[in-house]
Amino acid sequence: MIVCSCNVLSDGAVRGCLAPGPGCPRTPAQVYACLGCSPKCGRCARTIRAIMQAALGEAVPAEGGHACTTACASACSLVKLQTADAEEAVAA
Repeated sequence: MIVCSCNVLSDGAVRGCLAPGPGCPRTPAQVYACLGCSPKCGRCARTIRAIMQAALGEAVPAEGGHACTTACASACSLVKLQTADAEEAVAA
């Protein structure tokens, strides 16, 4: 099923980039980045978040949150991505 019309992303593609561990996307924005695209209209973000919650069997942290341990977070590319996203939002 297509969950993002703008980027033509399927639910299978979203599930395919999810795997427990430090490399797993934690936000819809990180899922887009993992799949090599960016959000356009944003209508699919809730659906992507729901797929993430169902696939990982856990509550996904809110935007800006990160579920890795401190040791993981120091080298984690997801933390770097979140920091960059936050800096861009402040600059805008």
